[in-house]
Amino acid sequence: QVQLVESGGGLVQPGGSLRLSCATSGSIFSSNTMGWFRQAPGKQRELVAAITRSDKTNYADSVKGRLTISRDNTKNTVYLQMNILKPEDTAVYYCNAVVGRWDGGLGSLTSLFGSWGQGTQVTVSS
Repeated sequence: QVQLVESGGGLVQPGGSLRLSCATSGSIFSSNTMGWFRQAPGKQRELVAAITRSDKTNYADSVKGRLTISRDNTKNTVYLQMNILKPEDTAVYYCNAVVGRWDGGLGSLTSLFGSWGQGTQVTVSS
């Protein structure tokens, strides 16, 4: 069974910061490119950041320069540092392994697993 455990969300004011974490099994983490997705109310889930096993990164235009994805291979954990948060960043954030053509951009990547963790809620509001 796939284990993806997200944490670190919360309520933050516009301009604030949060750091999300996603812990998973070693076999999933070490073998795959990992990504952070988000789903806002009434919207489809979207991939916002991804990181390869060799630490190449890619971001959605809407978050570029504000969100940073990283991974700790010793802890089988992927992180999402979120800075200069905006109300439109409000969503439930999920992680998953991703597959697809890396050089095709985030639009060419999709989640590997059909099952998801519980996600972590990020709410940006004054």
